[in-house]
Amino acid sequence: MNYNYRYRLKPTEDQRETLDYHRDTCRQLYNHALYRFNQIPEDKGTVKQRVRKIRDELPDLKDWWDALTDVYSKVLQPTVMRIAKNINALGKLKEQGYKVGELRWKSPREFRSFTYNQSGFELDKKGGQTVLSLSLSKLDDIRIELHRPLPDDATVKQVTLKKAKTGEWVAIFGIEMNTEPPAKPPLEDIDTGDMVGVDVGILKYAHDTDGTAVESLDFSEEHSRVEREQRKLSRKEYGSNNWEKQRQRVAECHLDIKRKRRDFLHKLSNYYAREYDLVTVEDLNVKGMLESPRNSRN
Repeated sequence: MNYNYRYRLKPTEDQRETLDYHRDTCRQLYNHALYRFNQIPEDKGTVKQRVRKIRDELPDLKDWWDALTDVYSKVLQPTVMRIAKNINALGKLKEQGYKVGELRWKSPREFRSFTYNQSGFELDKKGGQTVLSLSLSKLDDIRIELHRPLPDDATVKQVTLKKAKTGEWVAIFGIEMNTEPPAKPPLEDIDTGDMVGVDVGILKYAHDTDGTAVESLDFSEEHSRVEREQRKLSRKEYGSNNWEKQRQRVAECHLDIKRKRRDFLHKLSNYYAREYDLVTVEDLNVKGMLESPRNSRN
């Protein structure tokens, strides 16, 4: 099975500039590859075959594009292959009834990550201490907060470096483990006392068939803070340094709400997974509920 482990990075100011430089170089390569992809006729192969053709042009591209030589080769290749992944993702959304268009060039604010695929990265322990650094080829040794260890039997397949909207950097380890999920027992073998049904409530967050009512989280203070910071942002000159600082404050407010909501949902789902053998939930039209202008936040 494949898992993603996410850790915070602690780069210095110089390292932040280098990370941004690599990120922007990958963005420009992505835009160039998308331009080349649109030039290739559809009858020249499948989407993946046409993208691979562009990927094979990277050695020749480096002859006149000097910035590409500053970036590790195993970073450039996944950047080009991202086009095929994005097109497949758009196709799946279209099958689900969403209105989708075509891929567009990425602006600096839209392209926020790049990936080391298979090689070019290594975790190093400094002086036998718990402080670790992530060694990245053609980058630097960047401090990393390893708040939980990687599994001993895990194989790290890739590392994605991502810049959040708040300005902080994170490393996402894509690992592979030789484990499979446990098989589902037959329904007739499950005791009715170990079954529960969960229904989304209105005045309460949820109700279950055992009579438990789960209170909703109160985000009134957090939403008020977002509104205050958003008003301050609207008074700043767009694109200025003060505007960028205030934009990050607004992003931090949204991230605080997101983390609290995620923590609440993980603890609640963990409770039901540990206490019951079978959990049934209401089949909701979540897409339609989110399109409601009045109830989407609820």
